[in-house]
Amino acid sequence: MKFLLSIWHLPRNFLRGLIWLYQKTLSPDHSWLRHFFSNGCCRFHPTCSEYGKLALKKYGVMRAIPKIVWRILRCNPWSGGGIDKP
Repeated sequence: MKFLLSIWHLPRNFLRGLIWLYQKTLSPDHSWLRHFFSNGCCRFHPTCSEYGKLALKKYGVMRAIPKIVWRILRCNPWSGGGIDKP
């Protein structure tokens, strides 16, 4: 039974792993690049990548992807930002 649950969560864990890889390599808020951006880049709290990880954990792949896409579309220079929970 536990094996079936791990297969069921494989897409979720794969996407969370991709987000983790992005955070460790390219993210201006989480990677080595944060030393060049003293105040961070993201207007929202939590950052968009962290929001994606939290949404995947809470909702699963099918419900989280639209939420993540909507969050990324709102993350622009004209957005006010703020606190946003998944």
